[in-house]
Amino acid sequence: MTRCLHIFVIDDNIADLLLVEEVFASFSNQVTVMTYQSGRDALKAMQSPEAVCPDVILLDINMPHMNGFDVLKVLKADERLKLIPVVMLTTSVAPQDVKQAYSLFASSYVVKAADFASFIQQVESFLEFWKVNRLMNWPTPISF
Repeated sequence: MTRCLHIFVIDDNIADLLLVEEVFASFSNQVTVMTYQSGRDALKAMQSPEAVCPDVILLDINMPHMNGFDVLKVLKADERLKLIPVVMLTTSVAPQDVKQAYSLFASSYVVKAADFASFIQQVESFLEFWKVNRLMNWPTPISF
């Protein structure tokens, strides 16, 4: 049996987190999802000694206190966390945000779909991509 894909979703918008949980619930045999309303909380969870790090992180940009770019900088500077793929999942279509995300080594940049049906399609595509990556024997994050 294949291990579930372990996903962290970091977004300050409660409605978006609930939507993500609802969409991923229909794929519960394939994924486990942990949600965080702040980058600080997610980083604290990943940096704890007993942390089980995610296979991939979905990260919003526009958050108070510590925006997604700041979270991404911390992740990529941490030897234990820097190889975790980070997908920016945001409403921003600003070219400078896309450029900054990739300059900070985001793995992908996805603009949040405006409607539920389109968002489900985004999630299905996302899961298919990561299943293929797993079949190609990409390294999996280490549990600490």
